[in-house]
Amino acid sequence: MQELDFSELVPRGFVVESAVKDDGGFVITIRGMVTACPCPMCGSACSRVHSPEALGGSSGRRRPDRADFAGPSPFCDAEACVRRIFAERFEVVEPRARRTSRLDDVVHCLAITLGGRPAASLSRRLNVMVSNDTLLRMVRRRGLRSFPPPSIVGIDDWAWRRNHRYGTLICDLERRATIALLPDREPATAEAWLAQQSQICVVARDRGGGYAVAAQRALPHAIQVADRWHLMENASSAFLDAVRKSMRQIRTAMGASVIDPSLLTFAEKLQYEGYLRREETNAAILSLSKQGVASRRSCAAPGTAAG
Repeated sequence: MQELDFSELVPRGFVVESAVKDDGGFVITIRGMVTACPCPMCGSACSRVHSPEALGGSSGRRRPDRADFAGPSPFCDAEACVRRIFAERFEVVEPRARRTSRLDDVVHCLAITLGGRPAASLSRRLNVMVSNDTLLRMVRRRGLRSFPPPSIVGIDDWAWRRNHRYGTLICDLERRATIALLPDREPATAEAWLAQQSQICVVARDRGGGYAVAAQRALPHAIQVADRWHLMENASSAFLDAVRKSMRQIRTAMGASVIDPSLLTFAEKLQYEGYLRREETNAAILSLSKQGVASRRSCAAPGTAAG
């Protein structure tokens, strides 16, 4: 079996001091290669650091997921500098960060892809201990990346909290990317955002009138179309309505006027039983009508029910 070269796991600017295998895996200790680091205030090169005893015997030893990741604490000896002590900075981690930049990117991707709780659950399986609140804070802190001016956008609402609070989602349909999240779904809010993007020529929206009014006021030259989801919803609704009105003729044409209940799912059985009850009621009312019974009396007769 090929031996693992620990230097391949170490970022640039570091060297491996030791690698120890224990029951929990490998513990790799690394250190920075530079002997002097610049002061963040004046830029002077500083090489004098705190002693291990002055820092409780832990000078420069940090774990990115447990404490602020910084190197030793150097002194700045420049007489004109007001910064007397500081922490060494590394390229692989932001100042005062608890995770490396690479791990931060992984956590951010999990939050963007899965959301709060699902991403937190997967992170624990990956041995990255972050809470759902931390994941959401990271998404808000990084915000949305800058985007080129869109020409074709889709606009729809989304739920902060279902049935209580909604926002507005705007996507660039050419690049298939989210470009804006608005705090509510008021037409005035959407109109203010659209008015800043005068190059938009097509707006795909839902069937509601709020976004239609906003797009018409902000972009009178733009073409408004129904988005793909609502087109499919409209088509499926029209198809189901047509099928429901002609089910008897469809079963006759298919030669399947008799349904075998053993082949139905539980939900289909409930629908079929309701259908049989309605057919039985309709047949009873029709029989009473042929006997000359008034419609009001036939609907109130025992064994029949309205509708």
